[in-house]
Amino acid sequence: MSQPILPYGRQTIDDDDIAAVSQVLRGDFLTTGPTVEAFEVAFAEVVGAHHAVACSNGTAALHLAMLALDVKPGEVVIAPSITFLATANCARYVGADVVFADVDPDSGLMTPATLADAMMRVGGRQLRAVLPVHLRGDAVDLPGLAALAADAGAVLVEDAPHALGTTMTYGNVAQTVGDGRHAAMATFSFHPVKTIATGEGGMITTNDAQLASRLRTLRSHGMVRPEGADPWWYEMPEPGFNYRLPDILCALGLSQLKKLPQFAARRRALAALYSDALVQLAPVVQPAQSPAWSDPVLHLMTVLIDFDAAGRTRRQVVDALKAQGIGSQVHYIPVHRQAYYRDLYGDADLPGADAWYARCLSLPLYPGMQDDDVARVVAALRKALA
Repeated sequence: MSQPILPYGRQTIDDDDIAAVSQVLRGDFLTTGPTVEAFEVAFAEVVGAHHAVACSNGTAALHLAMLALDVKPGEVVIAPSITFLATANCARYVGADVVFADVDPDSGLMTPATLADAMMRVGGRQLRAVLPVHLRGDAVDLPGLAALAADAGAVLVEDAPHALGTTMTYGNVAQTVGDGRHAAMATFSFHPVKTIATGEGGMITTNDAQLASRLRTLRSHGMVRPEGADPWWYEMPEPGFNYRLPDILCALGLSQLKKLPQFAARRRALAALYSDALVQLAPVVQPAQSPAWSDPVLHLMTVLIDFDAAGRTRRQVVDALKAQGIGSQVHYIPVHRQAYYRDLYGDADLPGADAWYARCLSLPLYPGMQDDDVARVVAALRKALA
């Protein structure tokens, strides 16, 4: 009997999730109803923020953040090169320019040093926002990055789709990704491979009531209803977008959010098993490095492989894993290497990002995995590397 295929990531949907969605389907509101607010309130409480604003996906969350900050054409947003395309693209949606920051080659994270280097390349333009990414689920040095951004008059926005549930300790103070202590906003994604799933969906957290109000207006066409106006009346001071998240998906998100503690515990347990099992493949294979302050709920189990030392190309390893029923993925191709950005800005020299990309490979990690699956993955990787 063949073993099941292990994808690199997968949602965990239980009967209670299905029941929660069914209840909304039998109700009066499929969208713009009370389940949206219930999800927002519960999410804000979980991460420790004052406000949470649900939206259609993580990319929409980033776009709304740029709109809410009124980022203008010709201004600059700094994003790390190791991230998904959306982190940089959200700046282009509003006409801003992107300056790419390099990353630590062993963690993939933007650091104060790489941010300072990127700031030197802003030149005489106005730096409006800095978008650090909590890659894989590991938290960046938020106090260090926030201090640099503040000195430059820029706003910090955490791109946190990988890091729901991640905690960190800065100066003996325990904090949570998205709690708003260091950043104006944090954005999350609920794509099926993320820590909780709504199919598609996103969230923005903030401690600023005015920002939260503006985000809610912008996610619904820019419409406002003045107090005391006729019940049918609405006005549009500025155009927004249809970035709403329907009650159906919020019901799934609310049900999933209740299971975040068990999802987090399981991901941490699996990551610990990987850490122990991968010792046998050192030094050719090393887990991505976690900063000392970070206690991550890992979204990705990324390893760094010395393919030259192994005498194998990454494609050979990926194909050999696939032949054994093991899925893998690469997170990410450096965004500064994408054709659009090279045509726009020319080639950038970001050695940390290139070194990360040359070695990274993401292995299966999701709560539905069994303990024995980790041993199976590592054995398959050993075989793939010969």
